[in-house]
Amino acid sequence: MRMTVAHKTLPGLDFPAGSAYIVRMMDKAQSETIEPGSVPANRRLLYLAPLRGVTDAIYRSTYAEYFGGIDLAVAPFVTTHTGRRIKPAHVRELRPEDNRSMPVIPQVLTKNAEDFITLADHLFDMGYGIINLNCGCPFPQVANKGRGSGLLCDPDYLDRLLNTILSRISNRLSIKTRLGRHNTDEIRSVLPIFNRYPLESVTVHPRTGIQMYTGTPDLEAFAWCLNHCNHPVIYNGDITSLSGFQELEQRFEGVAGWMIGRGMLANPFLPGQLKNHQPVDETQKTNHFLRFHDALFERYRDRLSGPGHLLDRMKGLWKYFAQGFRGSETARKKIHKARSVEQYTAAVSAFLEGSLEWKP
Repeated sequence: MRMTVAHKTLPGLDFPAGSAYIVRMMDKAQSETIEPGSVPANRRLLYLAPLRGVTDAIYRSTYAEYFGGIDLAVAPFVTTHTGRRIKPAHVRELRPEDNRSMPVIPQVLTKNAEDFITLADHLFDMGYGIINLNCGCPFPQVANKGRGSGLLCDPDYLDRLLNTILSRISNRLSIKTRLGRHNTDEIRSVLPIFNRYPLESVTVHPRTGIQMYTGTPDLEAFAWCLNHCNHPVIYNGDITSLSGFQELEQRFEGVAGWMIGRGMLANPFLPGQLKNHQPVDETQKTNHFLRFHDALFERYRDRLSGPGHLLDRMKGLWKYFAQGFRGSETARKKIHKARSVEQYTAAVSAFLEGSLEWKP
């Protein structure tokens, strides 16, 4: 049985920083959830995963303009800082006026309860009634400091952290986690702790932190989490095709939602396919993708300072974009070698006008 806690009235943001909007959406999707398997497939939300340096406000809003399928996003993590004052630049990517195209949930990376509470209060005042605690970041520079997946190594500390946070914040809290930092046994110690608190949901990426993104998701371990978690469970990890997604749907009928990240970056049409279970018109894909790419390019050009930053951002996106095409490595390298905007646009044009085919 899910626990509930009282919350303050949310600030009156019309759409969507809110979380007022997000809370209504999630409550509607979860209102009939009583037992595992009770959530109809058409009621399960599709989340955009947080990828730091990639799925920022410009990417999210532009994606929502050109594609469909994503219900809401978890934003790339914001770190906490000691002190009571939150500088506007620190939460710039979460400004309500820049997040009206796609509902968004802020994610916080920390191991300090007081600093988390300070940031959570600030986010609540901005209109965010739901926030997410990062218990999954696998990068050593984060996890070795006891943050992200590093929190999973010390269940007692995580228990104290959640107890302090949830007794004092007005936001509702969700968690994104891995199976553990070093091994999958760690989730068996952590999940009972999650079950003791009134969490909004638990998103599980069924890998360990030290795996990073190698190997394959441990679906048996995810099944254990789904069967033993008292909260709505969201699946995250290697959703890259319609056929693969349908296999996951059939196996895990009890999930409350699905989170997609790298698969969507490689194939931005994929979320719409997952929602509609229908193929995309192949004759229109490249032209539509090009319009999306050009819109991103112009918006980043307006935001970023100088061609160097612009090229770095776009090349970072092509690390993922190129994965959506067969035999794209040579063409991607030409994009990566571009040293000017002119060289970049020429390389992209050559890439998209060539004989490369989209992966299914």
